[in-house]
Amino acid sequence: MTAPQQQTAQLELRDIHTPGEPDFWPPAPGWWLVALLLIAGLWLLGSRAWRHWRRLRRRRYVLAELDGLRGLPCGPELAAALSALLKRVALARFPRTDVAALSGTEWLAFLDRTGGNGRFRQGAGAVLAHGPYAPRLDCDTDTLLALARDWIKANL
Repeated sequence: MTAPQQQTAQLELRDIHTPGEPDFWPPAPGWWLVALLLIAGLWLLGSRAWRHWRRLRRRRYVLAELDGLRGLPCGPELAAALSALLKRVALARFPRTDVAALSGTEWLAFLDRTGGNGRFRQGAGAVLAHGPYAPRLDCDTDTLLALARDWIKANL
């Protein structure tokens, strides 16, 4: 035996071995990013679903209140209650400064501009301008309530 072979024979070398599998925790930085994006996406989806559910709940509540007005005969009481309901919806939907001071023909113009399509000033909704103050009204309750329902659905 030569000298290098003797030295190799004297060394107790082990065979090559592969490293163990990486641990499950902590995850790699890319997985942290994926988890963060997933949490942000779920939060965004949840907040949108919550807002949508609240909007639908509010719409059902207002439409149920509108259906409660169906029993009233056409008169100052119906015109006042309907105008108040539409005003509350408008205040919830539009800036207070644009809606709060409106009355009479300006109120009807606002309703037409925001979804009435001219049916408030020249249609069945015209009774809302002076109806709450009139001693007697001549109107069609079903048409007036249908007009209000259309406006509420367009704005809630």
